[in-house]
Amino acid sequence: MGNEQHLWQRISNAFCFQIQSSRIFQVFFLVIGLTFGFLTCLYLKSLFPLLQVPTYSTISPISSTVLVPPALHTPPLPPPPPPSPPPIESLPSSLVESANGTSNYTSVLLKKQELLTHNMSDQELFQKALMVPQTELPGRQVPKVAFMFLTKGPLPLATLWEKFFKGHEGFYSIYVHANPSCNDSEPQDSIFCGRRIPSQPVYWGTSSMIDAERRLLANALLDVSNQRFVLLSESCIPLFNFKIIYNYLMDSHLSFLGSFDDPRTAGRGRYSPQMWPIINITDWRKGAQWFEVHRHLAMHIVSDTKYYPIFQKHCLMPCYMDEHYIPTLVNLLYSEFNSNRSIAWVDWSRGGPHPAKFGWSAITDEFLNQIRSGSTCPYNGNTTKVCFLFARKFLPSALEPLLRVAPLLLGLEP
Repeated sequence: MGNEQHLWQRISNAFCFQIQSSRIFQVFFLVIGLTFGFLTCLYLKSLFPLLQVPTYSTISPISSTVLVPPALHTPPLPPPPPPSPPPIESLPSSLVESANGTSNYTSVLLKKQELLTHNMSDQELFQKALMVPQTELPGRQVPKVAFMFLTKGPLPLATLWEKFFKGHEGFYSIYVHANPSCNDSEPQDSIFCGRRIPSQPVYWGTSSMIDAERRLLANALLDVSNQRFVLLSESCIPLFNFKIIYNYLMDSHLSFLGSFDDPRTAGRGRYSPQMWPIINITDWRKGAQWFEVHRHLAMHIVSDTKYYPIFQKHCLMPCYMDEHYIPTLVNLLYSEFNSNRSIAWVDWSRGGPHPAKFGWSAITDEFLNQIRSGSTCPYNGNTTKVCFLFARKFLPSALEPLLRVAPLLLGLEP
C-alpha cells in the first residue's frame, strides 16, 4: 500500500513538471515571435521611403541627341562659370536632356510670338527696352536666342532658315528689319510672318545702319527671355543645326564681336581728330557689323548717349560707322565681355570694298566643311575648331544646292 502511494506521488510530480516545462516553452516561443515581428516591422518601415515613386521635373521638347560635325569629339562640358570648363573639343549641353528625362530648364514658352507693330519713336523704344527687368529669368524659364535679320527686302534663303528653326519653338525669337518700301509679305504659315519691326530706310555706310541695329536690339530686349542676340543679313546661312548653335551661344562666357586695331588707312586712317578727347585714336577699333552679344552688352549698346553722337557727327564716309562704332564702344567700356572675334564667316580674299559672293556652283560638301572646321580659335579659355556658326554672302541661286546638302551636312530635316 505504501509503495503504491509512493508510485502515484512520483507520477503526479512528473506530470506537473511536464506541464510547467510546456508553459515555459510556450512563453519562450511567444517572446521570440514578438521579437521577430517587431524587428520585421522596423525593417519594412526603413524600406518604405525607397518604395516611393520618384517624380521628375517637366522636360523641354528638345530631343536628347545633339548632332555634331564629324570633325568634333563629344565629351560633355560642365555648366557655365563660375567653374572653368574643360577644353572644348565638342559642344556644350545646356539644351540636352538627361537619360532620366530631366533637363536644365523646365519652362518653355511655346505661345505664338506677338506681332511687333508699335508706334513708338526710337527714343521711346530704347527707353522702354531699358525698363525691362534685367534680372535672372524667373524660375527655370528657358533662355532664348534672338535672331535679328537686317535686310534690304525679302529673305531669299527663308526656306533654309525654316528648316533650321523647325521643331525648336520656344528657344528662339525672330526680328526682321526690312526697308519700309518692301511690300513683299511672308506666307501665313512662315516663321517670318509678322516678325517685321517698325523700320526706317537704311543707307550703306551711314549711321542709319547703326540706327537699324539698335532698333533691332531694342525690340528684342523687350522680351526678357532673349539672352543672346545675333545680327544676320538676308545672305547669311547657318553652318550647323539649331541645337549646336544654341548650345554654343548659351554656354559661352563672352560675346562674339570683332574689334581690332587696324593701323592702315582703312583702319586708323578713318579716325577724326575731332573726336578727341572723348575718343582717342588709341581707342579706335574696326570690326564686322555682324555680331553676337549677350543681354548685358546689348543693353549698353542701346543705352549709349555719349559716344553715338560723336560718331554720328564725325564718322562720315570714307569712315563707315557700322565698322567702327560698336567695336570702338566695346573696346572702350566692355572689352572684358567680348571674345574679340566674329562667328559669321566671310571671304575677303578677293579684295575690293565687298566680300566674295557664292552661288549655285560654289556649294559643295568640301567647301562648307572647310568653313565649318578649317580654323581654330579660343572658346571659354580653350581651343575649338568650331569658330564660325554662320556664313555669308550667299546668293538666292545657292538655295537649291544648300537644301540638297542640308540633311547630311547640317543635320536638318529634308
